[in-house]
Amino acid sequence: MEQRYRWKNKQLREHVQVLNGELSPSLLLKNATYLHSTLKKWVQGHIWIYGDRIVYTGDQLPENLEQCEVMDCESQYLVPGYIEPHVHPFQLYNPQSFSKYASQTGTTTFVNDNLMMFLQLEKKKAFTLLREFSKMPVTMYWWTRFDSQTEMVDEEVTFSNGEVKSWLEHDSVLQGGELTAWPRLLEGDDLILHWMQETKRMRKIVEGHLPGASDKTIAKLRLLGIDGDHEAMTGEDVYKRLIQGLTVTLRHSSIRPDLPALLDGLKEKGIDSYDSLLFTTDGSTPGFYEQGVLDFMIKMAIDKGVPPIEAYNMASYNVANYYNITHLHGMIATGRVANINFLRSKDDPTPVSVLSKGTWVRKNGEQMEDSTEINWGPSGFTPLSLDWEVGYDDLQFSMPFGIEMVNDVITKPYSISINPSEELLDSDHDQSFLMLLDRNGKWRISTMIKGFSKGVMGFASSYSNTGDIILIGKSKPDLIAAFNRMKEIGGGIVLAENGEILHEIPLPLSGLLSEKEMPELIEEEKTLKGLLKERGYRFSDPIYTLLFLQSTHLPYIRMTQKGIYDVMKKTVLFPTIMR
Repeated sequence: MEQRYRWKNKQLREHVQVLNGELSPSLLLKNATYLHSTLKKWVQGHIWIYGDRIVYTGDQLPENLEQCEVMDCESQYLVPGYIEPHVHPFQLYNPQSFSKYASQTGTTTFVNDNLMMFLQLEKKKAFTLLREFSKMPVTMYWWTRFDSQTEMVDEEVTFSNGEVKSWLEHDSVLQGGELTAWPRLLEGDDLILHWMQETKRMRKIVEGHLPGASDKTIAKLRLLGIDGDHEAMTGEDVYKRLIQGLTVTLRHSSIRPDLPALLDGLKEKGIDSYDSLLFTTDGSTPGFYEQGVLDFMIKMAIDKGVPPIEAYNMASYNVANYYNITHLHGMIATGRVANINFLRSKDDPTPVSVLSKGTWVRKNGEQMEDSTEINWGPSGFTPLSLDWEVGYDDLQFSMPFGIEMVNDVITKPYSISINPSEELLDSDHDQSFLMLLDRNGKWRISTMIKGFSKGVMGFASSYSNTGDIILIGKSKPDLIAAFNRMKEIGGGIVLAENGEILHEIPLPLSGLLSEKEMPELIEEEKTLKGLLKERGYRFSDPIYTLLFLQSTHLPYIRMTQKGIYDVMKKTVLFPTIMR
């Protein structure tokens, strides 16, 4: 990946030759007013770029301009490219489609979750895919998980010591975590602690996942090696983390749009130092990004009274400093990667032009063509191919209790009050059939779900935490119809009613990801949300409902590969059934 030693000796000599006048810069930004991230001041000067690197910033102009594009920046303000420190790049979109879209509003560096690749791909194919991503005009770094955030069959094989350490040693991996299994750590899981120690030995970061944690719990986890957390929901939460020495990432996402409350909370707590604060959208679903990515968070902060320079640093320099990569990112200064956003004014963070790795990805308001092709197939992301069927023998629902939705993602048990043996359930209540099926067809777990909707007949999804199949609905024939269509299109999300397919979102990349560009995917998701709401879905984010049905880092009851799982008691209540 050549992240640790990004430029070879020959290239470094060429960079010096540019300053000697022996070579021409590839791009000269004249008369620039730009943010100097460590001085925290707007300064003026000229910026020389050669290839993907800034080779000089200052008062001098190059002697050699033979092969140089010259841009006069007199009427603009330049800031470093924004860095998203906590990306889940597999929320229907894929890393390429999301980063391409995000780059248009100035976010050009990404620190990505590897969970879906960890669960779906063997290590060699995953690392091949990382090399594919490095060809793009954006910069991608990664984290490696220490746990699956669910109860998996053979998790100890998937998350073996060798697999986790191979990821940790990879040059493009900057951190371990996010650590959703911190209760296991506190209870004495020495393998997780060993991985954290290895992360520290490699001078990398450990990211926590600490919703609702007390100050003593935060202190314990800080002692064990956690460096930061993104789960603060109030100003008090931010203060508790800062006081224990953590870096705090302020979140504004599709299921936790917390930034306004967090910014108000900072004022209430008298927090006016921002060096240990970052921004994240925390892997929101596609429609959330219609308003932008980090640019709109910066704007919210400025509008709430955060000094503009501090807001820009929270989206760039502070992130690079946290990850120990300020020699490459987060600054407009000599030696850094040429990631620069060109703004109309100091308080408008949505750029007119965007430079990423020295390449224009947006120029004068126009998106530039990116011809990078990702070879998904050889890397393991191929259309889902199921050689098994769902029949009425599978559609048996005899559990004494089901799963009730408290909100988009929190679920609790409830006593089933209807006869689940009927082929079609009444629409005067909000109880529906619910099934999780092994993507290889080996096992199933069946119960009822309350609160999803009154009118969804058949809903099938190959998109889930582990890539297993979820079926929800009131009509057994429509459940089968939705499943069959999902299978036919090679994986995806399908809504069926009265034997007809109302809507589908094809996910041909392993049944988990779309190949479409973000604008088209946003429209597909908006249509799905509208149809589900018309049929009684009363929450805001059905995609996260699908993703977190299996996630044992949330209370109180979950469907997992091992069966119905009680999160608080850490017990499988009803095991999966072999088909």
